[in-house]
Amino acid sequence: MTRKIADCRRYPSVANCTLTISGEEDEVVRAAAEHAVSVHEHTDGPELREQIRASLEDEKVAV
Repeated sequence: MTRKIADCRRYPSVANCTLTISGEEDEVVRAAAEHAVSVHEHTDGPELREQIRASLEDEKVAV
């Protein structure tokens, strides 16, 4: 299974957040949603989680 990445640096914010979350897709979506709510004051719900899921990238494996 390909690991996924959510990277706050891709999205400008007042907090200038540099957090990167990686793991299995469902884990990353859950953690990124919790982070978005607690740090960026978003409201959790299906729409937020779908936006997060759509923005995930595959983790590049170092060889």
